[in-house]
Amino acid sequence: MIDRRDALAGMAAMFGAALYAPLARAATGQLTPISAGPPSAAVFTAEQRALMTALSERVMPTTDTPGAITAGVPGYIEKLLADWSLPEDRVPIIAGLDAIEARSRSDYKVPGATATPAQQDALLTLAMNDQLPGGAQFFESFRQMVVTGYFTSEVGITQEREYLPVPGRYDGAFPYSQVNKVYSS
Repeated sequence: MIDRRDALAGMAAMFGAALYAPLARAATGQLTPISAGPPSAAVFTAEQRALMTALSERVMPTTDTPGAITAGVPGYIEKLLADWSLPEDRVPIIAGLDAIEARSRSDYKVPGATATPAQQDALLTLAMNDQLPGGAQFFESFRQMVVTGYFTSEVGITQEREYLPVPGRYDGAFPYSQVNKVYSS
């Protein structure tokens, strides 16, 4: 079965040169493997962690397949930031979460984690369009961590994609309309 390092290398190819620094270091093998289990240190406050969890589910929501929370993406993000990132790598993420939280409280009068999904989508859109302080830098880094965490998880590899170590025969005329899942190898 595919291991996480091979999946990270594939994600690096997908994102190209603009890969978030901790992901780039992990994909190129510049780091020693991190241990399984919880992060070595807390990165987020309880409020930031709740917001990060809610926003990760908005990036990869539950549909006919599990979403980011079920795939363990929030834990992956905190582990990545605690054990594979430099302190300066965390700054845009924490600042972005704080900016989103402040905007949620100002616009909707509720914490970002308890805002409705539509409100959370609107807040993420503001960040994506750089209409919040540091929004674009936060959004791109956060999106990459969510997508990478999801597609390198067991859920992402086995339920979202079809894992076939040796796919069937080559058929160059296979109708695209009959493709059900993207294959991972």
